[in-house]
Amino acid sequence: MIAPGVKAAIPLEPYVVRVVFSDGEVRDVDIEPLLDGAVFGPLRERAMFERVVVDELGDTIVWPTGADLDPDVIYGTAPGDWQPPMRVTTPQ
Repeated sequence: MIAPGVKAAIPLEPYVVRVVFSDGEVRDVDIEPLLDGAVFGPLRERAMFERVVVDELGDTIVWPTGADLDPDVIYGTAPGDWQPPMRVTTPQ
């Protein structure tokens, strides 16, 4: 199964992105565990973190640093037991 398209990416506090999918599902993604790497590290700067957008194809979220997040992982359709280093939750 492939995740539906991404409609919106909304930066929340402190390093959480709310991802809204085209089917109405919503996931909150805490990327703080990723911020030690070279690609995600610059996102510790709040102004850069807040520049998250949905890419032109509407299938993933990206930052100007080149960082991006796989929508299949965020949505929960990634195959197997692969566990992302980020924390994904469904808001209540």
